[in-house]
Amino acid sequence: MKAMVFCAGLGTRLKPLTNDKPKALVSLAGKPLIEHVVERLKSFGFTDIIINVHHFADKVEELLTQKNNFEVNITISDERGLLLDTGGGLKKAASFFNDGKPFLIHNVDIISDINLGDLYKRNVESGALASLAVSNRLSSRYFLFDNHMQLVGWKNIKSNEQKIARVGDTYLPFAFNGIHVVNPSIFNQMEGFEGKFSIVDLYLHLAKSSFIEGIDVSKNRIIDVGKPAALLEAEKLMGY
Repeated sequence: MKAMVFCAGLGTRLKPLTNDKPKALVSLAGKPLIEHVVERLKSFGFTDIIINVHHFADKVEELLTQKNNFEVNITISDERGLLLDTGGGLKKAASFFNDGKPFLIHNVDIISDINLGDLYKRNVESGALASLAVSNRLSSRYFLFDNHMQLVGWKNIKSNEQKIARVGDTYLPFAFNGIHVVNPSIFNQMEGFEGKFSIVDLYLHLAKSSFIEGIDVSKNRIIDVGKPAALLEAEKLMGY
């Protein structure tokens, strides 16, 4: 199975830890974040992984060489010239996903005990264009779903900005956890999306006509380690 790890971000929230390294190399319990994520992917049978790089890209490549790519097949998607955001980064990597099978996307700064195999299986069974791991937790931004957990919109609580893809009677808010399984047919539906763009905007556009589902993983342990204080919290929560 194939997967993509988003590693190209600037890691601004993790400063000063990212002043001299990318967030993928920030240490958690003695190991870089990228190692934690790749080991999780490996444990569920993901053996072909593409990683996008931008900020301190050379250091990511050096680590992969030192670690022998963590004993899996790793491909680099080079965004040194232009940071493409999540949607643009995915589109750039399109040729990697050439086997016609769904693939998993995982943010490098997300640590969880989500069963990635079950998430993948759920997408295969449902036939959804994308299956998003979401939780009923506090956040400043939410995806909105109907009673069938079909994506219908998005809302920013702080700015009160709201984007509705499907008008309905129910808008259930769930926070996105940066882990999703995607059908490769998505690459044929990106017309008008070029260069740098967010996958959130792409999902909201495609939700108007395609089935994009939310998978409630509220019972799982999940932590965004995008801030320094969260690293210590993750060590305690995950028992490292």
